[in-house]
Amino acid sequence: MLSVFCRGACQLAKNISLKQTSLVKCNFPVFSVIRSPIRDFSHKQLIAHVKKFTNPNRLNSSATLQAPVIPQNADKAVGLWLLGCSGMLNVLIFTGGVTRLTESGLSMVTWRLLGEKMPWTDEEWNVEFAKYQQYPEFMFKNQEMTVSEFKRIWWMEFAHRQWGRLIGTAFAIPAIAFWAKGYLNSATKKRVLAFGTLIGCQGLMGWYMVKSGLQNNVDDPNDVPRVSQYRLASHLGLAFGLYTLLLWSALDKLLPAQPFPAAALADGTAVKRARLIRRLAHTSKALVFLTALSGAFVAGLDAGLVYNTYPKMADRWIPCDLLAFSPTLRNFFENPTTVQFDHRKLGETTFAVITSLFVLSRKAKLPPRAHKALVALAAMAWVQVGLGITTLLTYVPVPVAASHQSGSLILLSFAIWLSHELKLLKYLPK
Repeated sequence: MLSVFCRGACQLAKNISLKQTSLVKCNFPVFSVIRSPIRDFSHKQLIAHVKKFTNPNRLNSSATLQAPVIPQNADKAVGLWLLGCSGMLNVLIFTGGVTRLTESGLSMVTWRLLGEKMPWTDEEWNVEFAKYQQYPEFMFKNQEMTVSEFKRIWWMEFAHRQWGRLIGTAFAIPAIAFWAKGYLNSATKKRVLAFGTLIGCQGLMGWYMVKSGLQNNVDDPNDVPRVSQYRLASHLGLAFGLYTLLLWSALDKLLPAQPFPAAALADGTAVKRARLIRRLAHTSKALVFLTALSGAFVAGLDAGLVYNTYPKMADRWIPCDLLAFSPTLRNFFENPTTVQFDHRKLGETTFAVITSLFVLSRKAKLPPRAHKALVALAAMAWVQVGLGITTLLTYVPVPVAASHQSGSLILLSFAIWLSHELKLLKYLPK
């Protein structure tokens, strides 16, 4: 049959005058690749071309050239790498909170890209301590500090910085390897470049924040040297933003969202309820982020020590010094009373939205994992509120306050997970 077809094709080509020497446009593959006139092909040559272009292996190799095939285990490997980086960042945020609470952040007065040299001998420790003595925190607050006390806060800051550098290494080396092996598609490559940029910005912002605390700008003798609350909030905001992107990308690779039940898709009311839940999930995620960001202003101004009662602030629902600064806008970022008030209200609003979301979801037709994420989010919201109130009433002890800050990241993680499980709703027709 093939021989008869080719013989007929040759005869047809000879009877047609073909003057062009470029590609012949035809739906049949043999004609689309011949770079010389068909009439110049012999019977045997045409048979060879037909066999070549109807071979399944040839078709597969052609497709491979057009679109590189990602290895089968690539998504799992990349997902685990991104999840590991997000976990390391979680630890970094926790150690950063402890560093701030123990007032260790200003113990290292220099910054080098590849890391500071560790003091080993007593002489080297004395030199490092002498550097610290030249800056406001020692001169105005820690005049009685000994070298052994200085070592404790120095090691805390050193561990925080080195862990940040380790994250950069743990990100960069696998990124280069995965890129070279072809494990990353075009979308993931763009994300990886964005992640690397954010990691670099995070490190630079950390030093920029520390520099603000090393400046001698203490006018009030009752005041203490501290880093700028604006830079602290920027530093924490970058960390939370990077964590969100890493975790979301890891979930894309490791835990694709479950499809919605067929019964839910056939019920218009159920779809509308699911869309409302998805909007509330995104709202809760944004509120958790904003509440954590306002917590950075609380930490930067030591606002957690201003009013240590709940639910009232002293004996008032609205304190009298809420807008004591002028202009009014300054109060929201520089007045400790206003900053604490805002943090309280944002926390209460977040708690109310998540609780409403949980109640609304009880009768909703959602994928099984979405229900699990909702339960986890609601339970963590209650824990987080309890930690926040306990931190306030006990005058910000380090273990409780550090747990409260870590709780905000865990709460954000559950909100991200829930949003991820509901993302298939955006593809459903309205």
